Amino acid sequence: MAATHIYVCTTCKLADEAGLETHERAGARLHRALSARAGERSASVQIIPVECLSVCKRACTISFAAPGKWTYVYGDLPADTGADVILDGASLYAATSDGLIPWKQRPEALKRGVISRVPPLARPSEIQS
Repeated sequence: MAATHIYVCTTCKLADEAGLETHERAGARLHRALSARAGERSASVQIIPVECLSVCKRACTISFAAPGKWTYVYGDLPADTGADVILDGASLYAATSDGLIPWKQRPEALKRGVISRVPPLARPSEIQS
């Protein structure tokens, strides 16, 4: 089984962090928490920091992705307490063949925080001219 990638926007900052450039941003805190918890929970999850997922109004933002699966983008996640919920969602995502997590099975924070889903990349042989 291919690893589930969790992309974490490390530049996300909460509204109350505006102007606090010396303060660690919420996205960086979330990345740190996810990295620490992921090693304890699953070897099949890779936590990947990214500088921006362009969802600045919905901090903190993450994305689940894996080869051949739909990609999900979620926002409004709690920086300091969201790691376990995100990893629970990643486990559900990993258990699917296509990345589509049934709505009723999603943790509440992922139901409220869904921003988009993107279809898997098509193989060149699947593209119709």
